[in-house]
Amino acid sequence: MPKKKLIHFAEFESFPNTRTNPTGMKGHWGSHFFFNSQPIVLELACGRGEYCLALARRFPDKNFIGVDRKGARMWAGAKTALDESLSNVGFLRIYIETIENYFCRHEVDEIWITFPDPFPKQAKSQKRLTSSRFLKAYSRILKPGGMVHFKTDDNNLYLYTRELLQHQGHLLLFDTDDVYRHHPEDEFLTIPTTYENRHRRAGKSIKYLRFRLNAAAAFADPKPQCVVQDLTTARPIQERIHDEQN
Repeated sequence: MPKKKLIHFAEFESFPNTRTNPTGMKGHWGSHFFFNSQPIVLELACGRGEYCLALARRFPDKNFIGVDRKGARMWAGAKTALDESLSNVGFLRIYIETIENYFCRHEVDEIWITFPDPFPKQAKSQKRLTSSRFLKAYSRILKPGGMVHFKTDDNNLYLYTRELLQHQGHLLLFDTDDVYRHHPEDEFLTIPTTYENRHRRAGKSIKYLRFRLNAAAAFADPKPQCVVQDLTTARPIQERIHDEQN
């Protein structure tokens, strides 16, 4: 590991606004970490934390937690928050699949999932942060009516997620396949990040879904013909239905 990365990793571990596999925090993020009772918003796969930092600046009446596994990467976000004295943002270094170990039932008000790895192969479909496995976990830690925001540059992951939500009966509140074309004036959706700028320079459109999870949904994986499992061959459902009918 490069020396600079090692230094950043060590500093991240020592920052007052970071936690790594914390014990005793579950159910107490408001009282023991932020020392207030403001709503809690998570950014999953936060990377450098650019999105949750921008949201924290705009919404001082909410608490934001960036969640990722790479501490050296999150160092930049944690350092920026300290430099700007942003007391309503923190960073949690864990594997996201263990999220229920660190947040209790109905502790979280909103979730952002920003540019996650699409894991296109079917063999790794359950690693997608919008797969049934993760949606079920989110439904437990979210408060009733809590929203999930999902942004991606990957068209196949976008289609997969939208179909899965519809198939399982979740409430899709907002859907766009090109944020900057259809909603360029929406500052809530067009917060620039390193990855987002990189994707746009490469000519990719940014997709966005906003939805509420149905806690009573059947979160079991649907049959492959209902929802595309292998994103390397994913196509819009309208095209596949047309082929099957002909």
